[in-house]
Amino acid sequence: MLNPLRLAAALGALALVCPPIALGQVGHPPQSSPYHDLDKGSSFTFVGGRLLGDGGRLGVGPNSGYTFGARFDLRAARALSIGLGVERGNLERLIIDPTQATSQRVTGPVDQNVTMVEGLVTLNLTGGKTWHGFAPFVGLVGGAAFGTRIPADTSGYNFGTKGFFAPATGFRLFLGDRLHIRGEVRGLFWKLSYPTSFRSGTNPVTADAKEWNLAPWFVVGLGFIL
Repeated sequence: MLNPLRLAAALGALALVCPPIALGQVGHPPQSSPYHDLDKGSSFTFVGGRLLGDGGRLGVGPNSGYTFGARFDLRAARALSIGLGVERGNLERLIIDPTQATSQRVTGPVDQNVTMVEGLVTLNLTGGKTWHGFAPFVGLVGGAAFGTRIPADTSGYNFGTKGFFAPATGFRLFLGDRLHIRGEVRGLFWKLSYPTSFRSGTNPVTADAKEWNLAPWFVVGLGFIL
C-alpha cells in the first residue's frame, strides 16, 4: 500500500515541476518562432557612410564627407563579437592663415583624406538570436586615424595621426542565413591640436592648444557570414 505521506510529497514535487514545463510550451512552435539563432563564425562586411564633421571650433579639422571600407567580425560569445576594420574618409577642411587680417584668414574648403584603422566590440541586444530577422546591437569602436598633409596649408597646422573612439548603436537585418544589411550610428571623438602659430602674435586665432571634437557618423553595410 502506498504511503499517504509519500504520495503527497510526490504530488507536491510534480506540481512544482509541471508549471515550468507548461510555461516552456506556451508561445510559438520552433518553426514559427520570431526568434532564430545567429549563425556562429565570422562575417565580412563592406561599409559606406557619411561623416558629419564640423572641423572643430576653427574648422581646420576634418569636416563632412563620405567614407567607405570593410570590416571583419568574429563572434567571441553568443552575443559578443570583436572585429577589425579599415575605412577611408574623403573629407574636407578649411585653411587658416594666422598672419592675415581676421576677414582674410580663412580659405577653402580643401580635400582632407583620412584613413582609419579600427578595432570593434559589438554586443547583440537579443543575445545569440535575431527577432524577425533583426539583430539590434550596441558597440564601441577605437583606433587610429591618419590624415594626409595639405601642401597649401603653410600655417603649421596638420591633422597628422590621431587616436579616436566612437560609441555606436545600430542593427543588422538578415535577408537569409548568411546575408545581412547593417545600419549603424556612431559618435566619433578625436582631439585636434593647434600649432603655436595659432596661439601667438598680436591677434591670435585661438588660446587653446587642444580641443576634443565630436562628429556624428552614419554607416551602412552589406555583410556575409563566412
